Amino acid sequence: MKRSSIGIVTALILALAVASLAFAEGNARKGKFLYRAKCRTCHGATASDLSPNSKTQADWKKTFAKWEGIKCAKDWKAVSAEDRADIFAYLHDYAKDSPSPAKCN
Repeated sequence: MKRSSIGIVTALILALAVASLAFAEGNARKGKFLYRAKCRTCHGATASDLSPNSKTQADWKKTFAKWEGIKCAKDWKAVSAEDRADIFAYLHDYAKDSPSPAKCN
């Protein structure tokens, strides 16, 4: 009985680790540059309506998991998957509930 419980727990931990790696592959430093170049231009000069601390890390994960449904999805089709991952990394890493929330954009 203990072996099957350990196996289930191990499988769950492994599944969570793999799922989190899908979002962790981006480069936050590059993402900050891309955010300023591709997102801030549409979302205001000060990006007052969109910044890393506009959402929690979980909110950013939901947004990027289904990015095809966001308002500016037609513009995002021109953004490569790698660039989206970098932008996600920046927004996620500096979200309002992150260890290092963005103070200015």
